[in-house]
Amino acid sequence: MSRPVPQDAARAGRSRRQPRSRDGFGVVRTLDVGGRSARVFLLSAFEQATGVSLAGMPWSRRVLLENLLRHEDGESVTATDILRLARGDRTGVEGLDIAFHPARVLMPDSSGLPLLADLASMRDRMALLTGRPELVDPLIPVDIVVDHSVVTDFAGRPDALSLNRALEHRRNAERFRFLRWAQQAFDGVRVVPPGNGILHQLNLEVLAQVVRLDGGEGVPFACPDSLVGTDSHTPMVNALGVMGWGVGGIEAGSAMLGEPISMLVPEVVGCRLVGTPRAGTTATDVVLSLTAALREHGVVGKFVEFFGPGLDAMPLADRATIANMAPEYGATMGFFPIDSNTIEYLRRTGRSAAHVAFVEAYARLQGLWRTDVDPHHDERIDFDLGRVGATLAGPSRPEQRVELGAVASGFRATFGCDRAVPATEGGPRAPADGDVVIAAITSCTNTSNPAVMLAAGLLARNAVRAGLRTRPWVKASLAPGSRRVTDYHREAGLSDALDALGFQVVGYGCMTCMGGAGELVPGVAEAIAERGLAVAAVLSGNRNFEARIHPAVRANYLASPPLVVAYALAGSLQVDLESEPLGAGADGRPVFLRDVWPSDEEVRDLVQRVVQPALFTEGYRRLFEGDETWEALGGGGRATFDWDPRSTYMRRAPYADAMGTRIAGEITVRGARILALLGDGVTTDHISPVGSTSPDSAVGRYLLERGVAPPDFNLLVTRRANPDIVARTAFANVRLRNGLVPGIEGGVTRFLPDGTVTDIHDAAMRYRELGVPLVVVAGAGYGSGSSRDTAAKGTALLGVRAVIAEGFERIHRSNLVGMGVLPLQFPPGTTRATLGLDGHERVDLWIEAAAPRPRMPVHCRFTRADGSTTDLALVLRVDTPRELRWIAAGGILPFVGNELLRMAAASGAD
Repeated sequence: MSRPVPQDAARAGRSRRQPRSRDGFGVVRTLDVGGRSARVFLLSAFEQATGVSLAGMPWSRRVLLENLLRHEDGESVTATDILRLARGDRTGVEGLDIAFHPARVLMPDSSGLPLLADLASMRDRMALLTGRPELVDPLIPVDIVVDHSVVTDFAGRPDALSLNRALEHRRNAERFRFLRWAQQAFDGVRVVPPGNGILHQLNLEVLAQVVRLDGGEGVPFACPDSLVGTDSHTPMVNALGVMGWGVGGIEAGSAMLGEPISMLVPEVVGCRLVGTPRAGTTATDVVLSLTAALREHGVVGKFVEFFGPGLDAMPLADRATIANMAPEYGATMGFFPIDSNTIEYLRRTGRSAAHVAFVEAYARLQGLWRTDVDPHHDERIDFDLGRVGATLAGPSRPEQRVELGAVASGFRATFGCDRAVPATEGGPRAPADGDVVIAAITSCTNTSNPAVMLAAGLLARNAVRAGLRTRPWVKASLAPGSRRVTDYHREAGLSDALDALGFQVVGYGCMTCMGGAGELVPGVAEAIAERGLAVAAVLSGNRNFEARIHPAVRANYLASPPLVVAYALAGSLQVDLESEPLGAGADGRPVFLRDVWPSDEEVRDLVQRVVQPALFTEGYRRLFEGDETWEALGGGGRATFDWDPRSTYMRRAPYADAMGTRIAGEITVRGARILALLGDGVTTDHISPVGSTSPDSAVGRYLLERGVAPPDFNLLVTRRANPDIVARTAFANVRLRNGLVPGIEGGVTRFLPDGTVTDIHDAAMRYRELGVPLVVVAGAGYGSGSSRDTAAKGTALLGVRAVIAEGFERIHRSNLVGMGVLPLQFPPGTTRATLGLDGHERVDLWIEAAAPRPRMPVHCRFTRADGSTTDLALVLRVDTPRELRWIAAGGILPFVGNELLRMAAASGAD
């Protein structure tokens, strides 16, 4: 079987997009690029035709310009849009609104399956209204990777991988059957079965083309690869010079069905990298330091473009680690231009020689190749790689950078803990504050990087030789983002050492990083609860939000894979790894981290020796083929899905019911109650948790009532295709702090006016019965974190009409609009605190203009219990005219569905 590549030309011919393309500027050239004949929208020809100089244009903006040129149709993309972008004209209150057409969509099962369930629901509605359900069908390639279903139930044993996989199939058989149906029912949808890896790592190693050939009959177009993904870490592929970012599932669904991505042209922040890393510094240390610096600078909603001499010796895998964490530093993308290191990575990961030559020739031709001439960025910051040392981030935010030597003292200061029993003392002891109870090498952020993964293996080898062992209270695990990691660990002779320390492979998926840590070592959770201990997780992930990793773990620190191994050996955050030993060796003498840390030269030599193209060409030949259990699921050939009314996983989505109806999306809300009064930094994990659930929660009660036993509750992330679960999950994080119930943590609120304290879901349902609309009030950075559209879906399902916040993260704002929920922003200097809000207020919202427009003022009145009022103008964070149309239709899916109905009616009339 040949090595798989994304489907492109065969399907592009049926897309509504490509026939709309026209050469409005006369810049199409047929050229031999890398030995292949292709048509190119040549940017140098555009300069000649228009007299607009592109000199100094950032590389990322060049990719946007080419995309507009190729899709200029006089409607969604106009010649005026193109000229304004080329001239750098972003003036005006609303900026430059453009329509971006991604070439493909990438999704994990966690968000991809609910999206396909939405489309299946739209098919039901389309069948009812037209008798033609197949009209709802993707028009661009879609890849779904099953990577969010496996849990670290078993760890530290040789059969952990097979046991976890068996449980994954048993728990998710219903979900997997749906995916098998969708794979056959929807044209252009491919599914990577479970057990192959994490979507972003697979995208980097095999799916991304960098430059692709698109077109139907005749000579194809050569164009930059681009995508949107329903996971916020989609920007990892920016390391290859591929334009892509995370969106909500509902926005990705509209893109699949032919709608462009509506966006304001972002500012481009240039991050100039200089210097070279110190000896022993890892890519993880660099990205955690960069995350803190970029968060402090402020890059939310912007493109960050990396350039400068620091890139000269930076391997592609290090760039991928940096690009992966774009959502952590708040950027839409963390973009790297194409250069010789890109080409070397493509070769090393088994891309064909012809394709690699094609990529290089095209990039040079279009001015997408990195040069020594610095682009003209809207803003610029400098970052010296030579100033980075060993770094962690925690205890609850990726931007909370802490140097290795300050971890122990910082932990004690944060949690008010006394010094624990020294790690060098042998024998069993009771769990203590600061104990590391989870040590997980996890997440594509780091497992995609051979240098840090081999460094972890080398450190494990050195530790085993010295006689060190993992502490008994530590649950250690290794969950690579692709099977290639296992291949090169085995080739390097490091697997046995990792196994000896309990870092056996537990699965190929997101696992601990996304909340699938499983249970702790027996007895540990009970000790934590009985003694109120503050214990820790150390993981090589990208997110460490409160209660995300495990509900019993209060401190979560991000670290490089070798440091994860080191903390498993030390067993406590209260050990200063710079000055104190990891433990006693076989000879009884103390062994320090510096004694077992591998040299940079050893790591580099090992990467060159074991990471070879054959690992990738052979390993990815059967990427889309599952094991016997997967293949036995079948799937059926029906155009519509046969919903099981007893299912607790799959339920018809109500979002499609508005298709074919008239909904006047209004910006008027009267007499609303505040469901939640929240502070700063509320993440999508707070709004829509993804991990385990307890029997006494709203979700737990729902499942118990339907005969589901607690061992089969599964992760919340696996039940996102059930709107009943999504609604009960909303604002249900055990660490949520709602100002309506001060001093209480969890998903509760105060029902007004009687003051009863109850679950947020139960309160929302009581308000619905009374016909009372709801709003949420929050602080700055609302909706940071994952791109999960369930955070917006759950909000809408509770009856929340508007979210009033001091500031929104990009993806969540878009998701709220996509669900018809109004994002409203306080004016500068005004907060819930300055207004003296306590959550007992009534809220009225209205506009005074004849028609809404993007970012217009919305009048707001807060009426307190004593009758006093405060009036102010909020900013409507509906940023583009297209988003206004989504609001008017009640959301993206009804909007797109109505467009399909209109086209169906027009074709029937013809």
